Amino acid sequence: MAKLDRYLFREFTQSFLATLIVLLVVSLGGVMADLLGNIADGRIPAGLLISQLGLQLLNYLPVILPLALMLGLLLSFARLYRDSEMPVLTGIGVGPGRMLKPFLMLVVPVVGLIGALSLWLGPWADRTSERMIEHANRSLVVAGLDAGKFTMLPNGSVIYIGGISADGTKLQRVFVQRQEDNRLDVVTARSGEMFFEGHRDRYMRLNQGFRVEGPLEVGRDYNLMRFDSNEFALPDRADVRAETDPELLPTLALLGDKRADANAQLHYRLTPPLLALAFALIALPLARSSPRQARYGRIMLGFLAYLVGMNLMYIGTQALSDGKVPGMLGLWWLTLPLLAFGLWTYLRDGHMARSRTKAS
Repeated sequence: MAKLDRYLFREFTQSFLATLIVLLVVSLGGVMADLLGNIADGRIPAGLLISQLGLQLLNYLPVILPLALMLGLLLSFARLYRDSEMPVLTGIGVGPGRMLKPFLMLVVPVVGLIGALSLWLGPWADRTSERMIEHANRSLVVAGLDAGKFTMLPNGSVIYIGGISADGTKLQRVFVQRQEDNRLDVVTARSGEMFFEGHRDRYMRLNQGFRVEGPLEVGRDYNLMRFDSNEFALPDRADVRAETDPELLPTLALLGDKRADANAQLHYRLTPPLLALAFALIALPLARSSPRQARYGRIMLGFLAYLVGMNLMYIGTQALSDGKVPGMLGLWWLTLPLLAFGLWTYLRDGHMARSRTKAS
């Protein structure tokens, strides 16, 4: 590899990695906030926080990586222009065509990674996350109810379990305290179990126990009862999607699926790597500037172009799913013109640079 190629490849890679780290930190905070909100509502067990964070991040990477690639290239090219290195390289005959090799050395692996994440790893992470949450919501062990300690549920109830079975569904020596409408409800039971109704409703059934219910403030309006069976609702769990949901299906399974939402999901997975390549091609001509010109205005312009492209992808996917766009058209109306525009601007930038060199 020539020294110039090594130098440019190192500049491109360093800027890309630095941008990616910043975007990952920002995205990680947003994903963490969403997960903590679901955990606080009792929809996702707290024990799944780290695993769900990693799986959700795999779903976000096909959206983050194209932006990191474009901004990283913009920053590296802008620095070359600012430090007058690009005019020197142009003066010795190094144009965009000569830069294509170190440029593609970074772009091709990143686009390939985005394709793998979008077509394979992302759907796999989605399916794995769904199975983990489904399994965890059926086990009180994973939900954070440990034997021998008091636990506060997201709805404000306090529960104590003396013993719990290995599969997390059978309980022994249960104490539950609930508060509702200024009334205090205390229940003790010899045993209990968890059961389901529908896709989201979870209930706890207590057997052979006592229940005392009375005012939270001063008063004598108490009710005391003995029961053979007493049921109460647990906090709603996260929505459970069907196995035929296109978002959970492997990409190969979508190819033969005639449903409109399956076709929309297929094009949604094909689009991110193509958009990443188009944005990368636009980076060089977009970064062109004089040494004293501010470089951050071009970066903001590139960021706005990314936002427009991604929003059109989401809007187009929804239109495909609703049947408002012909299935054969897919999202090609977005990706192909953008790729053609990126290639044209890249080649045109090189042509202009060669013309100025000959004129001088």
